[in-house]
Amino acid sequence: MTTTTYTVKGMTCEHCAGSVRTGISGIAGVSGVDVDLATGTVTVTSAAPPAGSDVAAAVREAGYEVVSRP
Repeated sequence: MTTTTYTVKGMTCEHCAGSVRTGISGIAGVSGVDVDLATGTVTVTSAAPPAGSDVAAAVREAGYEVVSRP
């Protein structure tokens, strides 16, 4: 298992976190998504690191923006 942390812009509440969590959870191989509203970070747990473009697309579809990724 690997973990990858992204910084996401625009999340302000639990509804925001839920939208991002749901979107990223739909990516193949993702087994967990932890959203920290205080820091604006999203940590993704998966069998192999997901493609950054897949994560960015899922976040964008939820209405937010990845501003930093590995």
